[in-house]
Amino acid sequence: MKLDVIKLDGGKAGSVDLPEDLFGLEPRADILHRVVRWQRNNAQAGTHKVKTRSETSYSTKKIYRQKGTGGARHGDRNAPIFRKGGIYKGPTPRSHGHDLPKKFRKLGLKHALSAKAKAGELVVIEAAEAEGKTSALAKQVKNLGWKRALIIDGASVNEGFAQAARNIEGLDILPTMGANVYDILKRDTLVITKAGVEALEARLK
Repeated sequence: MKLDVIKLDGGKAGSVDLPEDLFGLEPRADILHRVVRWQRNNAQAGTHKVKTRSETSYSTKKIYRQKGTGGARHGDRNAPIFRKGGIYKGPTPRSHGHDLPKKFRKLGLKHALSAKAKAGELVVIEAAEAEGKTSALAKQVKNLGWKRALIIDGASVNEGFAQAARNIEGLDILPTMGANVYDILKRDTLVITKAGVEALEARLK
């Protein structure tokens, strides 16, 4: 599929052929859902913790005698039945991550790119380069109509552009190896440089 290439100032810079196996697939929600869930689960801290009855700060003394009170039999105040007692089978620190085959992760990225292309939310720019001036870049982004955009560059990000983009709300920039399904789907506009298209093609072939 062919797509026009633009410059940051809005001018035209020719066109580019986008590979059909990356940008021309029919997006599948089930594949995208599985990859996003894998990403978010791996990012979850898993540091939640409750105290068991062996960790709460009460005496371990039996609260009253076993028989003759007319009440239920109890040991110490740490039992889960009592207020501020230990929690039974509560959460403990653990990893929430799970495995997902590499082929499936690649497929998810292809479907995310295709979803943006199909929705008309894909823009290809000639290069992501700037002199480090945030105000100048912010003006260009506003003129292009990008409100929540993700820019994917080649193997590395231009230092001046990264510095200029750092303080612009709703604008994020990633190198090709950082491109992921969650970040792509989260933004309204996906912007890829010509170098980024070539690098993505090499990464996902």
